[in-house]
Amino acid sequence: MEIILLLFVFVLAAFLGFELISKVPSQLHTPLMSGSNAISGITIVGALLASGHQDFGGMAKWFGFVGLILATINVVGGYLVTDRMLGMFKSKK
Repeated sequence: MEIILLLFVFVLAAFLGFELISKVPSQLHTPLMSGSNAISGITIVGALLASGHQDFGGMAKWFGFVGLILATINVVGGYLVTDRMLGMFKSKK
């Protein structure tokens, strides 16, 4: 029963995250990237904890691993996009 609740929370979080991010205007995208990276850092910690959870066996390890990979891609991509956008404001010599 707990696995169904965890799966429901996962699907709800994915849907809600997609809907919220798609509604962000482009002017606010860069300032929100730092907050998104911080949240993804917390997600990485949660994914590590989920992958080490013993009660659900292999399924928790796979969900934790997939969450870890996706959150890491999000953090690295966020930093690359932020660095590129901040580079646009540097003076050209």
